[in-house]
Order: sequence, then structure tokens, then C-alpha cells
Amino acid sequence: MVFILGIVLFALGICLSVALHEAGHMWAAKAFGMKVRRYFVGFGPTVFSFRRGETEYGLKWIPLGGFCDIAGMTALDEVTPEESKRAMWRFKTWKRTVVMSAGSAMHFILGFVILYLMAVTMGLPDPAAQSAPTEPVIKATSCARAATTLEQLNDTTCPPGAPTPAQTAGIQAGDRILSVAGKPTPAWTDMLAAVQVAGGPTPFVVERNGQRLNLTVDVPRVQRVVADGDNKTTVKEVGMIGASPVPKSLVATYGPVDAVGATFSFTGTMFSETAKRLIEFPSRIPAVVESIFGGERDPNTPVSVVGASRIGGEAAERGLWEIFVLLLASLNFFIGVFNLLPLLPLDGGHIAVVWYERVRDWFRKLRGKAAGGPVDYTKLSAVTMVLVFIGGAVTLLTVTADIVNPVKLFQ
Repeated sequence: MVFILGIVLFALGICLSVALHEAGHMWAAKAFGMKVRRYFVGFGPTVFSFRRGETEYGLKWIPLGGFCDIAGMTALDEVTPEESKRAMWRFKTWKRTVVMSAGSAMHFILGFVILYLMAVTMGLPDPAAQSAPTEPVIKATSCARAATTLEQLNDTTCPPGAPTPAQTAGIQAGDRILSVAGKPTPAWTDMLAAVQVAGGPTPFVVERNGQRLNLTVDVPRVQRVVADGDNKTTVKEVGMIGASPVPKSLVATYGPVDAVGATFSFTGTMFSETAKRLIEFPSRIPAVVESIFGGERDPNTPVSVVGASRIGGEAAERGLWEIFVLLLASLNFFIGVFNLLPLLPLDGGHIAVVWYERVRDWFRKLRGKAAGGPVDYTKLSAVTMVLVFIGGAVTLLTVTADIVNPVKLFQ
């Protein structure tokens, strides 16, 4: 039930993003005096609509997009005599650029707001914490048992009579191990290394509630599966005390003021990752095709809205709402950047055409010629149709892969 709820909530988040994207175009156009005829969320048959001023607002049955109908977006658009003076193509280049980039700007603003709210509530991923060593603080004590196979290693139950050296010696949850056999242990790995070579009564210095305690732990030597580098494991006889560390926090929370700077910093990181994903996008398509026919699905392959919603549902089911929210922010940044690519029919393609006109007319002016007028979009229709076909094919591939072989973050 929570899985379905997560999918629905994520889909609603995407719908909100699309609605704000189109609203960005509308608000910018109205601010400059352009005429906005219609603003609708969704496609297909109309659920309801109403008119306020000169604009019709409404909702359609298929919530997979939306549109903002601005009069005269290109010179080919039909406009009434009344609309002619307010046609979008008549406005200055910078104003048209602002209007066409306003949709992506709304994605960036929404992504920033999501990250800011995370910073003051759930916390943002902290790169410094991720690279910092785990501290030698005891979370819990357990048995020190032999494990000569991976199955035994993964079995965390303690057999009857199994020794609990740490607990027997008086080590408690929350204790910080300062040294083992006289060797300082600033990190958990240092403590683990010192214990593994120990055997028999071994002096420990621990810190508890600000006080130092000298304890002696009778460290048993047991057969244990040990990582031996290069993803290899071997069975060795090592010392064990039966204790686990307090997991280090990989996130950091901030106050309302500090969260602004932290959010800007993390937003920059997400933009960098988004650019990297876009560059890698074409090279990962073959892996998507392979996964449809039974190949293992690489979690780094592109996903559709269907796949993203499914991952959101999976995160919600496991109570990992921070991943759910972070994924929603990431998707907004990706859509915002992708939409600015200089390819028709994306907004970035229209912006490229507008600036082509501006540069062309500048050169014509230097040569003493009149402005060349608006670009004839009919001459670009063939290129546009090819790009639409490619985009449709990629969408179909990713949706199919997300249905037959979805990406699973949690195995």
C-alpha cells in the first residue's frame, strides 16, 4: 500500500513540476505584455476550464504534460488583428529569451526549494561526512563467533553459549574506544585492525560520559571471512570482541539561515551531476535496449517517468523519504537543463532560433542591409520531426525497460 502511495505522490510531484513549468512561461509572458490565450495542465479531453480576463485556464484528462498558448510564438502562428501588436515574435530578443527559459527556471526554483526544505528537516548529503572515517564508538555488543562462509557471516544470530567478550569486559553502547593494547584508535578501522591481531587478555582504554576507563577484554581467536583486497575473501584466524560501530551520519541538517548557503552549494553539485548524466545519456541507450531482452539492468541507465515513479514508490515503501524527495529534486534539475538544450522543439531550440535571428541581423546591419525578418520554421520542420522521432523512440525504450526490467535501488 505504501509502495502505491509513493508512486502516486511522486507522479503528483511530476505533475506539479509540469504545471509550474508552463506557469513560468505564462507569468513571464504576461509580465512583458504578451497575450496568453490558454493555460492548461494535461492533454486530451478537457475536464473543466474557466476564463479569467483574456486567458482560459483548465485541466485535461491525461496528466502527462501541459501547455501555455502564447499568441504569435513564431511568425507562422495565426493571430487576430487585435493580437498582432502583442504577438510574442514582435518583442525584443531578451524578453522572448526570458519567456522561453522561464519554464526551466521554475524547475530550478522548485528543485532549490525542495533541497532547502530538506536541509532544514531531513538534512542534505554531506560529502565531508561520506569521506570521513567511522568513529570507534560502540553501537551494540554481540557474540564473537566463527564464520567461515559468507552465509555464516551474514547470519547475525548468536548461538547459545557464544562468547560476548566486549560485554563481559564491561564495554557498553556509547563507549568510545581510545586505544587497544596501547595503540591509539582514532577510527573504527584502527580499532578493528588492533583487535584482529590481539588474543587473550588485552587492555582497552574507553571513554564513557567524559571519563576514561581501563578495561581488560579477553579477546578470543576465531575463524572468520576477511576481505583480502581485489574483491577477494579468505578465511583467517582473527581476534574479535563482538561489537558494532555507531553508523556515521551521511547527512547534515542546517538552520534556516545556514541552509541557504548549503542549498546553493549542493545545487551546484546536482547541476554538475546533471551535466554528467546528459553527456553520458547517448552511450547508455544500448544498455537500455539490452535490458529489455533480458540483460541485467544497470542502475545508471536512463529511466522514464514510469521508472522514476517506481523508484519513488520503492523508497517510500522502505521509509527512505529523503531519497524520495532528493530524487524529485534531481528530476526537476534534469528536466530544466534538458529543456534548455538547443534542439527543437525544446525551449532551448526556440531560444537558439531567436538568438540566431539577433546575430544574423547584427551582421546584416554591419553590411548595410535591413533585418532579415523572423526565421521560417517550415524550413526547420524536417529537423524538428527527426528530433521528435528520436525523442519518442528513446521515451518508448525507457518506458518499456522500466516495465519489463525496472531499475531497483534496493535488492
